[in-house]
Amino acid sequence: MSYRILIIDDEIEVASMLQSFLQRKSYQAEFCLDGADAIRMAASQPDLILLDINMPQIDGIEVCRAIRDSVSCPILFLTARDQESDKIEGFSAGGDDYIVKPFSLPELNARIEAHLRRERREKMIQRKVFGDITIDYSARVIYVRGEKIHFNRKEYEIICLLSLNRGQTFERGKIYDRVWGLEGSGDDTVIMEHIRKIRQKFTGAGCGPCIETVWGIGYKWIG
Repeated sequence: MSYRILIIDDEIEVASMLQSFLQRKSYQAEFCLDGADAIRMAASQPDLILLDINMPQIDGIEVCRAIRDSVSCPILFLTARDQESDKIEGFSAGGDDYIVKPFSLPELNARIEAHLRRERREKMIQRKVFGDITIDYSARVIYVRGEKIHFNRKEYEIICLLSLNRGQTFERGKIYDRVWGLEGSGDDTVIMEHIRKIRQKFTGAGCGPCIETVWGIGYKWIG
C-alpha cells in the first residue's frame, strides 16, 4: 500500500525537497504553497499531512483548526518555532506531532512511519461495545444507542486510548505522551477540558459515566 502525504509549506524549495524525499521512500507525495490551497487539498483525505506553521495570510495553526474536524489523518507540524508555548498551541489546534526545523530527513521519516503504524494498529480492532456505547475503531465513529455522536480528533483519541485499556489508570502526562506526543510537559488543564467535553457529550446523549477520575493521578475507562 502506498500512503498519500500532503506537504503544506510556502517555501517551494522545502516543499519540493520533501516531495522528492518521500517519493524515494515510496510514498505518494504532493504539495501546496498556501493555506487556502491546503484547506482545499486536505478534503481529498490524505493519509498524513506535513504542515508548516509560518505561512502568509492563513498560517499553519489556522489551517489545522480549519481542517481538523473533517480530516482524520495525522497532522505533523514543521516549524522553526521551538518554544513550549508554540508546541502547546500546535497540539491544542489539533496537531499530532511537532517537528522543529532544522530536522534530519531520517528522523522525519521515522516519525511518519510511527504515526502511520499507529493508525494501522487502531484500525485492526474493528469494534467494541460498552453498554450503550459502541466504538467503531476502523471507521473512527462512536455511537450511543445507535446514534452517532460527534467527537473531534483529540477527544476521539482520548476515548480510544482509555477504552482500549479498560480499567487501566492513565496519568495526565501519559495521556499527553500518547495522544499529543508532548511527553507530559503540557498543561493539565488541556486534558481536563477535553475530558469535560467528552463527558458532556456522552451525558447529553443520555449515557451514564464512562470515564472515572482517579484523584491525584488521572483517568480510567469504566464504560
